[in-house]
Amino acid sequence: MLIAKLRDKKGAGLIQGLIMGVAALVIAVIIAFVVVNTLTSSNLLTADSASDNATDRLVGNFTAGIDNVSGKIPTILLIAAIVLILGILVLLWAQYKKMQMGGGGEL
Repeated sequence: MLIAKLRDKKGAGLIQGLIMGVAALVIAVIIAFVVVNTLTSSNLLTADSASDNATDRLVGNFTAGIDNVSGKIPTILLIAAIVLILGILVLLWAQYKKMQMGGGGEL
């Protein structure tokens, strides 16, 4: 019965939402890299040496920020996996209790 309900359910599930969220994050980072690279290579931000220094520092800070975020991605994915596992366990426990209240453990 539960499998039939899950099979008939329409819309995005939790796993699909997580995958789409990670894909959107990757696409956003790629777009940000392209924008910064385009601005720095086209000399739109450079007028004098002060602007060159500012642009170089901007690129350096952006790269350092990406390094900081990429160092935290495994931790974020681990937390998401733990939350997902706990959510599945809660759903399984709720289904188990529902089957007990119904008066039968028949399949």
